[in-house]
Amino acid sequence: MAKGLGVFLLVVLGLVVLGTVLRFFGLWFRALLSGARVGMLNIIGMALRKVNPAVIVNSRIMAVKAGLDIPTNEMEAHYLAGGNVIRVIQALIAASKANIPLTFPQAAAIDLAGRDVLDAVRTCVTPKVIDCPDPTKGPGTVSAVAKDGIQLKAKARVTVRMNIERLVGGATEETIIARVGEGIVSAIGSSETHKEVLENPDVISKTVLDKGLDAGTAFEILSIDIADVDVGENIGARLQIKQAEADKQIAQARAEQRRAMAVALEQEMKAKIAEMQAKLVEAEAEVPKAIAEAFRKGQLGIMDYYRLKNIQADTRMRESIAGEGKKEREKK
Repeated sequence: MAKGLGVFLLVVLGLVVLGTVLRFFGLWFRALLSGARVGMLNIIGMALRKVNPAVIVNSRIMAVKAGLDIPTNEMEAHYLAGGNVIRVIQALIAASKANIPLTFPQAAAIDLAGRDVLDAVRTCVTPKVIDCPDPTKGPGTVSAVAKDGIQLKAKARVTVRMNIERLVGGATEETIIARVGEGIVSAIGSSETHKEVLENPDVISKTVLDKGLDAGTAFEILSIDIADVDVGENIGARLQIKQAEADKQIAQARAEQRRAMAVALEQEMKAKIAEMQAKLVEAEAEVPKAIAEAFRKGQLGIMDYYRLKNIQADTRMRESIAGEGKKEREKK
């Protein structure tokens, strides 16, 4: 009984081993025919380590056919780290054909950093053109104002080449676009007149290139070409108009303040006149009392009183005549 159980277990184990071998035989045989030998036990070990054997074997075949000898252990480590092994191998092959120095650790690091390593290699071989500013993310031109107050709208095309050594940790295209835009604004702003820029647009590209804008980025700037320069608004004149309007409003406010002060002073003077007139009326009211007191004391005679009345009547008549003459002069 025990002997039969042992035979059964051996048969089952043999079938499992046979099935495993048959499962990976195609990969092993293809690698063998391609000259990129990968041991059967190594392939089975990949499956046990949760590594896709097909990805590693196919990548190994591509590398060997391109003349590259990359150990499968390094490929497995990159696969387990979440990298794209096939993309890295394709990038290494492209770099080898273009005589670009690139090692597997460098390519793996670039891939794990989230960059497209194959595209980076292609950009090293074929320079890339970047529009500045990016028309898909806002206005299609960079606006700047020359010293004469005229606004210019420019757009540029930046030709860049990937720098593999600075790809990990280097700034991206957005930084290049931002720096070039800043350089365009600075170049136009330092121009005495907008005509200088229109006559020589290359002044902008020369000024921007001299600033070394590719420092700290993953690119090397080859050229900056000004694609178009258009004349915008007269910003200087508009600002002067707004300043004049502001000055006008300030002057009007100050004039209104002075007018209000003059009106207040006039009202104050009228109040003082009314006060003086009241005092005069009060003083005149005391005159009859004084005359009566003078009569009682014998200090004023009847003839003196009549003479005083005549003088008062004569004074009123003169004042009346003077008032009529003044009115006639005003009518004339």
